[in-house]
Amino acid sequence: MRRLVLLLAGTALAVGSTGLALAAPEDLLPPSFGNPPPAPAPAPAPATTRQATPSPAPAATSPGTSPVVQPLPGAATGPSGAEPDGPVSIGGITLPADFPSLAELEAMDPEEIDEVLGLAPKFDIPAGARRSVEEVGLISAREGGFARNALARQPAALVRAMLTASNGPLVSRWGHILMRRALTSRLNAPAGMDAVEFAALRARALNGMGESVVARAFVQDVDGSNYDKALTDEAFTAYIGSGDILGICPVARLKPTIREDNEWEMAQQICAAFVGEGRNADRRLQRVLGTSDTPEIDVRLAQRFAGAGGEGRRAVNIEWDGVDDLTPWRFSLARALGVDIPDNLLDGDAGVQFDLAEVAIPASPLLARLAAADRAGARGVLSARAMVDLYGQLYASDQYTAAQKARTRDLREAYVAENVSQRIEALRKLWSEDAGYGGLVLTAYAAARLPVSEDLADDAPRLIAAMLAAGLDRNALRWGSVVGEGSEGWALLALAQPARETPVDAGAVSTFAGSDDSEDQRKSQFLLAGLAGLGRLAADDVTSISEDLGVNLTRSSAWSNTITKAAQANNPALVAMLAGLGMQGTGWDRMTARQLYFIVRSLNQAGLSAEARMIAAEAVARG
Repeated sequence: MRRLVLLLAGTALAVGSTGLALAAPEDLLPPSFGNPPPAPAPAPAPATTRQATPSPAPAATSPGTSPVVQPLPGAATGPSGAEPDGPVSIGGITLPADFPSLAELEAMDPEEIDEVLGLAPKFDIPAGARRSVEEVGLISAREGGFARNALARQPAALVRAMLTASNGPLVSRWGHILMRRALTSRLNAPAGMDAVEFAALRARALNGMGESVVARAFVQDVDGSNYDKALTDEAFTAYIGSGDILGICPVARLKPTIREDNEWEMAQQICAAFVGEGRNADRRLQRVLGTSDTPEIDVRLAQRFAGAGGEGRRAVNIEWDGVDDLTPWRFSLARALGVDIPDNLLDGDAGVQFDLAEVAIPASPLLARLAAADRAGARGVLSARAMVDLYGQLYASDQYTAAQKARTRDLREAYVAENVSQRIEALRKLWSEDAGYGGLVLTAYAAARLPVSEDLADDAPRLIAAMLAAGLDRNALRWGSVVGEGSEGWALLALAQPARETPVDAGAVSTFAGSDDSEDQRKSQFLLAGLAGLGRLAADDVTSISEDLGVNLTRSSAWSNTITKAAQANNPALVAMLAGLGMQGTGWDRMTARQLYFIVRSLNQAGLSAEARMIAAEAVARG
């Protein structure tokens, strides 16, 4: 929270009739631009000159004397023929002071020379097909996105601080889904912020969430000619994370000098190989291997990939000996090439960080994608339907053993077994401890197919949580007659129901808290925060239960004040992004009841009540 306070402190929101009003735009021009300098006096007409008389040839120098060096016409030289420190003038043309020397030009590639001389193409598409950088995004308001001017009147400093801090995973699956929707909406940039910078900040947030496939589609909505360094970096991250190595080629070919790192150089040579310059690409990659500190494994993977471009003339062996860590570059190229990655590099936390990339890269082995699917589903990267589709691929394949297909058979039984007892038994297997919340997401639709029965009262909390993981609240509410008041199933339904005419009984909340064995009674704290945020508890009950649980829901901070004002101004896009900022973290132990209260209350006030209900219910299920 301290980071949020520092980032948001000093940024103010003003409430207006149509949203949050914008402070006076900052003047980005230097002071000298206020009053333009007077126009220079016209240059005098050149004097008439006569043709110069040829100079006599210089006399031969005798031994021991310095040779006479004739300077180039119009070129300035320093003392004793030293190169000048300032601009050089040759033949009436003044070159910049930092213009490369002849030796430096000889060492450059043709693309680099074109860039230096201004000969590189500035556009890669015809003028009539170029797109504006306004309203960059994937979904419009008619398609479920937020209004295009939702952030247009917001202070640029606030939006920049908010997006800069949103650089990692979210604890909530539903918070992740909401944040992704906000980031990919077709939005105009805030006044005072460059549209390309706004796009780069959103792409960075998507990459941080593990949404490399979505980030790739997002950056493709911007023409390569408009890319700056920041957007190029995020596009490169998205293409590597999704296994689409060649996706960066249009920008790499159009702007070869926008980055100077070795991965960028290797990517350029891969692109060159795929446009028929395989031999030159191989020579340049060999030069990277011999003249830089780039690890050999990185270059060998690049050489193998470039060799697939059609002009490969030699085999490239990939040896992992001496490689101690896995990087996105190594992981992505190895998966794209079908190169086996040693188990020791994928064990434990080292492999977990690539789970979302594993799911995103189509070339990854199917069993590896399935092993990562539970984590991706729990995070919100995969939907319940997408998870079922992955298991369907395994079930339909004849390349795997019966033992490898065991989980797919359980999933099929959960859907189509002849009787309820067989289906619930299959669900219990799929809800194993290893699967975690991802197992609930996987079984959401299978749970919704079960008939309501008193015999399944003990399984009702997990059945309800599974249905709510996919937003099937109507199916979940059918179990209201089975769950007992004060039970976990009752708590989930009390939060998930779309509307409620009477407040929730405080005694039922106390009953739930009395049987809560979660750490620090976190589930009870989240239940209190969710009900209070939705306005489903009387004010006096909120106070008394807060005292019993030892929490303070109303303590304010810079972040809570900001999201509250955004909700009061009825700006759902800004509320969604601020809610995502408040849910940054890798587990629900990073979430406090106070944060949850402000998130649920603000979303509910801004018209995002469905998301508020699902986030509150998820908090109790996962607390």
